[in-house]
Amino acid sequence: MNFKRIAILFSVLLFLIYAGLLLSLFQYFNIGLFVNHLFSERVLHALKLSVMTASISSGVAMLLGLPAAYAISRYNFPGKNIVDTMLELPMIVSPAALGAMILIFFSSPIGQKVQLAGFDTIFTWKGIVVAQFVTIAGLATRLLKAVLDEIPERYELVARSLGAKPVVAFFTVTMPLIKRGIIASLILTWAKALGEFGATFTVAGAMAMKTETLPTAIFMRLSTANVEAAVTLIIIVVGVGFSTLYIARLFSRGRERDA
Repeated sequence: MNFKRIAILFSVLLFLIYAGLLLSLFQYFNIGLFVNHLFSERVLHALKLSVMTASISSGVAMLLGLPAAYAISRYNFPGKNIVDTMLELPMIVSPAALGAMILIFFSSPIGQKVQLAGFDTIFTWKGIVVAQFVTIAGLATRLLKAVLDEIPERYELVARSLGAKPVVAFFTVTMPLIKRGIIASLILTWAKALGEFGATFTVAGAMAMKTETLPTAIFMRLSTANVEAAVTLIIIVVGVGFSTLYIARLFSRGRERDA
């Protein structure tokens, strides 16, 4: 057996593992119960809350991540390696630990002042946004940096040599070239935020009709042995996830054609 066949065999093996997990859901699938659970007030509220918080957190992560990614991709500055390494924190620390760090921060004098100023975070939807943001901000910056690294800096240098200021060169030269990559990064970041559980559960809890997101709702249904309802929620999350991945790949392919 040659190397090509071995590599393909392992790819098929991994596919079968995940396909088996998905197919196992259907032993508890009942179309009538699925529809009832899907359109229940509690599930619709969890879906609405998840979409809203994921949209806010991913939007903020992209707004902050784009200039941060540009700085890391284009410039050398003191402490760059430290900053770059710190962005890996959400990838090496568990979401539950990140949630605990958020709780500890808001228990500190600075965090208490933030909450007294009106940004009440613990056990509120704002806490969900904060937890999601902390979890995905590093990922958003990483994705955007990868997009920027694909665009040669000489394009901007040519624009500057013709008299354009750096900010003008960025918006008129670089932005049109990376717009598909930005959209793809936003979609992937949004999907990650939608499926976040550990930090969200730690910071905001799981209060029904208040701070119960889709991943939290799955945990709550399983904790009460309501497997059929949990399967409904899992199918929703998987369906949304695959849809966003498909859309992100469409934009990535379009970006490759443009390049």
